[in-house]
Amino acid sequence: MLRALIFDFDGVIVDSEPLIMALTQRMAKLEGWNLTAEEYYRDYLALDDRGIVEHLYKTHEQSVDTRRRNELTRWKEEAYREAIRDGLPPVPGAPEFVRQCAARYPLAIASGSLRSEVEHLLARLNLRDAFVALSTADDCEHSKPHPCSYLTALRGLQTLEVFSKGNLRASECLALEDAPAGVDAAHAAGMRCLAITHSRSAAELQSADWVLEGFDQIRLDQIAAAFL
Repeated sequence: MLRALIFDFDGVIVDSEPLIMALTQRMAKLEGWNLTAEEYYRDYLALDDRGIVEHLYKTHEQSVDTRRRNELTRWKEEAYREAIRDGLPPVPGAPEFVRQCAARYPLAIASGSLRSEVEHLLARLNLRDAFVALSTADDCEHSKPHPCSYLTALRGLQTLEVFSKGNLRASECLALEDAPAGVDAAHAAGMRCLAITHSRSAAELQSADWVLEGFDQIRLDQIAAAFL
């Protein structure tokens, strides 16, 4: 049965991907590299900042300079923190859907963003209390498609008293994603995944168990029935 939901954050709850892309392009320019929008959405969408910089080095056939990588990620972190000071808009329908789900299931976040960023933006959307566990870039050494973020979120959910008499299993969780690498991460963690075509096309997300255009199309009872 369906017992918990785990949400990706950027591009699923908060409409942050255009800003993150713009800052990533500026960061690449600091090294003299060009990064197109198509390249970003195709290759970088689910990566954390460290993974983004390392992938930039790889695509330009250069060995990773750890010191410079750390400088670039700090630059991006500071620029993003300033840009989101007043918050960002939610993905249409996300707040309402989150509240609907939180009334029925424990919810968690599995994100490649920093915990401080996730906490701040959730608070600005008045959604922080809806999530009982957060898994962020602070908790994982590997970006999606590695399953670390989802497995960490699962462990957070498993500590809840509601699961004390029956440990929550990965197969009892539904992941919500917007990126192919995120879908792969959820599947690698043993979870089924619902993908929303906010950032990528349905064709690119076809490996997900369900692919929908927006939250208004989600029929949670029908999805939950598939877990019985």
